[in-house]
Amino acid sequence: MRALLAFALAFVFSLLPSLSAMSASDYGSHAWSRAPLILRDGPGPAYDVTGEIAGEQEIRVLRCQKLWCNVAGPGGRGWTGKAAIDFGKDPHWPILDPDNQWPDLAGGEMCFYEGTHYTGRSFCADTGDVFQDLAAWGWDNRISSVQVITPTSAALCRDRFFQSYCERIAESQPVLDQYLRRHLSSIRLY
Repeated sequence: MRALLAFALAFVFSLLPSLSAMSASDYGSHAWSRAPLILRDGPGPAYDVTGEIAGEQEIRVLRCQKLWCNVAGPGGRGWTGKAAIDFGKDPHWPILDPDNQWPDLAGGEMCFYEGTHYTGRSFCADTGDVFQDLAAWGWDNRISSVQVITPTSAALCRDRFFQSYCERIAESQPVLDQYLRRHLSSIRLY
């Protein structure tokens, strides 16, 4: 009987690390592992390795520091280097626009609204404007729709200082994507 109880306890404890990683994956910003991610106990190479997430896997970013992010995904939860994380809809999303698909546009204007379908309180910005922290302007996690008044494009990001999931838009959005609606913390107009 003791052997059966010991086996059952060992089985339950072996599931705990994967259960905590699975429960944590419901929170945080959507992202992808660009390459295999080495997971650590803390934000730096001096911390012990706790696991690994394969490349091109869907993950959740729970929080970031300057060079390190705490992530959860298939393979566990832990800290990993920020350089190997893509904050986009798929593992090849070009946040930096290396192919120049969205050339800089001069003189554009875009307006941001609290409500969907361009309703509620709003503010407008011009090409070249940068809002690194919308909390400083009283707009953190408040924007639900975006209207392009004159041609321009913008990077809309979930975290301050463009550190998390971002989307580049160039057309009006009466209802922002679920990852961005009421989750924006930084904006850069191009």
